[in-house]
Amino acid sequence: MNKANINRQLNCAIYTRKSTDEGLDKEFNSLDAQRECAEAYIKSQTQEGWHCVPDRYDDGGFTGGNMDRPALKQLLADIEAGKVNCVVVYKVDRLSRSLMDFARMLEVFERNQVAFVSVTQQFNTTNSMGRLMLNVLLSFAQFERELISERTRDKIAAARRKGKWSGGMPLLGYDIEPQGGKLRINEVEANRVRAIYSLYLERESIMATIAELDNRGWNNKSWKTKKGTLRGGSPFTKATLFRLLTNVTYIGKLGYKDEVNEGEHDAIISPEVWQKVQSLLRRNGRTGGVEARNKFGAMLKGILRCACCDCSMTPTHTTKNGSKRYRYYVCMKAQKRGWKNCKSKSVPAAEIEKFVVDKIRHVGHDAALVDEVVEQAKIQSDRELGALVAERDELVKELEYWNEAIRVAAPKIKPGSPDATSLEQLADWHESLRRAEHRHTIVSVKLAALQAQTLTREDVVNALTSFEPIWESLTVREQSRIVQLIVKQIDYDGATGRVTITFHPDGIKTIAMENRPELVEAAS
Repeated sequence: MNKANINRQLNCAIYTRKSTDEGLDKEFNSLDAQRECAEAYIKSQTQEGWHCVPDRYDDGGFTGGNMDRPALKQLLADIEAGKVNCVVVYKVDRLSRSLMDFARMLEVFERNQVAFVSVTQQFNTTNSMGRLMLNVLLSFAQFERELISERTRDKIAAARRKGKWSGGMPLLGYDIEPQGGKLRINEVEANRVRAIYSLYLERESIMATIAELDNRGWNNKSWKTKKGTLRGGSPFTKATLFRLLTNVTYIGKLGYKDEVNEGEHDAIISPEVWQKVQSLLRRNGRTGGVEARNKFGAMLKGILRCACCDCSMTPTHTTKNGSKRYRYYVCMKAQKRGWKNCKSKSVPAAEIEKFVVDKIRHVGHDAALVDEVVEQAKIQSDRELGALVAERDELVKELEYWNEAIRVAAPKIKPGSPDATSLEQLADWHESLRRAEHRHTIVSVKLAALQAQTLTREDVVNALTSFEPIWESLTVREQSRIVQLIVKQIDYDGATGRVTITFHPDGIKTIAMENRPELVEAAS
């Protein structure tokens, strides 16, 4: 035996990997088989000074297409620390299926003078021929992986073109049939999806809709995997709500990349409602309907529109002589596409703001206008009552659904030998029942409160005239708040100079019901 080889000990680390976690719970699995083979090879090289380190580097359930693997990261860290002199694997593709990733690993190996050995392929990276053959084999491994990915993508594309559901996370409003993998409408969730679309059309804001969904306790789809793991069920965010509102699956279609095809499943949302939502989303743009900061006190920001172009007018300003600021409202279309495309172009902010405030003051002294506002408020209240009644009726159906599900499932669970899966499902149903009961109570209270509130002529007169004595003493923020509450929309036609104001009955009602102490004291 060579004395030099005995004195030089080679610390060998065995790396094992399996792409899926299937079978890893068995007493002897694929990772154990890979390690056993590698240990036998290291033992055969004992006379060369090879020694197997006790640390295990096993990545079960991780792809070889990237380096985001915990055991691999630990192995590279130990190599940098000088704890490993040789890396042993069962086959090359266990370490990596990416040529670029493997090249990076070889750089780490060479920098730290670490050898690499594939037990079944007899590679030796200490010479150029071994490295060449290794790269050739790895190129084929990467080619195989990319070929499998292409086949999978082609299969999904072909299925989507035929309108078939090709798998993935279930959507709120649909369940997946266990035998055929088709989408089937879940009536309780489908009613919730329709309500979410209606809420967005009513609120005209992503964040305002999320606030109402949180208030109702409505979350994303929750489901259990085949292994019984609970997934989803998280509260809505801007991203998840946007995906729900733009998903063509809800109108009976299936999307794949830029293609949209007719699906085999039934639609939940009508094409008309879906199109209205898409138009509103495009109009709101990147803000999602959230009110932006009002730096220079533009009280008509967000409610002033150009009648000629049917688009918003945004506040802007110019500065002259270094200090004097002139404020304007500018048509968004004119600003983006050129002044020749709009007859309104711009309007001085101070002039149109004064015009609107004077009109608000005038309404309180015009009996005909007061009556019109009261009538509009009644129409809006009736609409709100109708929405609450519809939600209450849906909640009653949901309560019946969960009660019936619990009534049928409970007797099937034997006290002596409880089924863990059935007990978890029963607990989930009880929790859904609790949330539905809680929301039903809230809706009932809102209904009672709304039915008790009636906006009278006196309320309107007080709301529209009470701020007049102290208007000039209010801050810009307070003035803007009052105008935004009272006025729903202002249309400015630059071609004719006509200004049309649409009042917001609900906002007038809010001011009337607030009974703000400072306004009462000032008026008295």
